[in-house]
Amino acid sequence: MKIKALEISEANSYIKKILNNDPILYNLRVRGEISNFKVNSSGHVYLTLKDETSKMKCIIFKNKYDKSLKLEDGIKIIATGYISVYERDGSYQLYINEIEREGVGKLHLEFEKLKQKLYKEGLFDKKYKKKIPYMPQKIGVVTSETGAVIRDIINVVKRRFPKVEILLYPVSVQGMNSAEEIVKGIEFFNEVKKVDTMIVGRGGGSLEELWSFNEEKVARAIFASDIPIISAVGHEVDFTICDFVSDMRAPTPSAAAEIAVPNIDDLLYRLDNCKKRLKTDMYTFIDRDRNKLENTFNEINSIIKNNIVKEGKNNLKLLSNRLSKSIESKIEKEKYQLVSISDSIKNNVNQNIDKKKEQLKNSASLLHSLSPLATIDRGYCMVQKEGCIINSIEDVNIDENLKIMMIDGNIECKVNSIENKQF
Repeated sequence: MKIKALEISEANSYIKKILNNDPILYNLRVRGEISNFKVNSSGHVYLTLKDETSKMKCIIFKNKYDKSLKLEDGIKIIATGYISVYERDGSYQLYINEIEREGVGKLHLEFEKLKQKLYKEGLFDKKYKKKIPYMPQKIGVVTSETGAVIRDIINVVKRRFPKVEILLYPVSVQGMNSAEEIVKGIEFFNEVKKVDTMIVGRGGGSLEELWSFNEEKVARAIFASDIPIISAVGHEVDFTICDFVSDMRAPTPSAAAEIAVPNIDDLLYRLDNCKKRLKTDMYTFIDRDRNKLENTFNEINSIIKNNIVKEGKNNLKLLSNRLSKSIESKIEKEKYQLVSISDSIKNNVNQNIDKKKEQLKNSASLLHSLSPLATIDRGYCMVQKEGCIINSIEDVNIDENLKIMMIDGNIECKVNSIENKQF
């Protein structure tokens, strides 16, 4: 009996069916080193996994590829998937559903995946970070009531700023229901709104022990909080999703307490310095304002003096105008009176002049009759020597020049002889 010959496609299809129905090959987990790593334009990833003696072709579909793993040649991974046949080529390959980088556990992969998701949503963005109050009156703490964390926070706060009140919301910090309890604690303080700042945290531990603070529900509760939150999870080397979402990360719970409250000694020191600066500034301002006041007073005084002088000038001008008008009026009045007096005087003077003229005429007639000129008019003459009238021969000498004044002129003559006659 001959075996029926199958077509190649039928044979490949049969082999694929067998492989797909194999419970081990359909949920296979293998370890190997990546080689021939390539991301196709379609978004699918093709690679080869190998060890020292063998290799296996693999494919990761686009919707299964996690870029945050940063795969490349030479990286060792643990891949989970199923073996199937690519019927066209008749070759089998591993179709990968999950990948873990060797040495990196599943929790770490989940951590990175959630971190990338929340980062893309903007939950880590600085613009959403709320400012931590500088001097809170009350602090809410979400942590275990039995651990060292709450004791450390209380000790640090009381040492640094004793007046602050601490309110504890006790929760489990690890275990199945711990994440839900943490969320309820955050929501409680937001509902009652009796605290200014919140500290959410726990002590150090492994990734598994810290996992409650990597839960997405805790991250979203922190992001939704109206009260500023300080994350204080683990030690300085430990990082959780809570650290990235909170408004501020503290490396330890004790450091969170130091961030939450100021140091009262520093405040007192700063207050003392402020008082000193205030006192110095006050004296400086007083001196400056005193100088300003003096300058202002001098300016006002100068303005007042100028206004007084100006007002005095105006008043003087006004008085001058009034005086001028009064003087002019008085002058007009006096002028009128003076004119009247002048007219009266003029009439009197004219009368006196006429009277005096008459008297003078009479006197002139009398004087004329007594004048030598009158004598001359009667035919006589007058003899002068050197401007003096002579009336005797004794006043004349021979050869002297004499002037004889006549009615119509003068005669210059020289004495030739002198005769003495007796009457």
